[in-house]
Amino acid sequence: MGEKKLTGHFIDGARDLLGVALVVGLARGIVVIMENGLIADTILHGAEQSLSGLGDLAFINLMFWIELGMSFFVPSSSGLAVLSMPILAPLADFAGVGRDLVVTAYQSANGLVNLINPTFAVVIGGLAIGRVSYDRWIVFIWPLLLILFVFISAALSIGALI
Repeated sequence: MGEKKLTGHFIDGARDLLGVALVVGLARGIVVIMENGLIADTILHGAEQSLSGLGDLAFINLMFWIELGMSFFVPSSSGLAVLSMPILAPLADFAGVGRDLVVTAYQSANGLVNLINPTFAVVIGGLAIGRVSYDRWIVFIWPLLLILFVFISAALSIGALI
């Protein structure tokens, strides 16, 4: 393989990763601005005040719901981690819940949303290869999503109790 062909293949492969790199970089930039502008501290203080009365079960399930919503709008799992963990992990400390449960809530929510997220290339690509329409996929996967949602909520609740 010649130099030009090798370089061309490398650039074609790197092109696919450029979007992910930009999302992670942008998310990190937002976190730096939030930390340097003391915005993160303000958010943490306000969230700590509003969550102070919640029990462990309500807190961890609320974190799961928050991560579900954020996962839909931030399709990059690493970008979402960079964006949400600096806020949600310290909240776990305030609530007396292990950080491991918050990470589990994040990862479970992200995995659940990635099964249906129309901005997730694997879902759309897989459906295109299988010649399955997106609306047909949603109808098919909906019962599984409900089962997984209940199972994840139960597992997080048990983890919070233990």
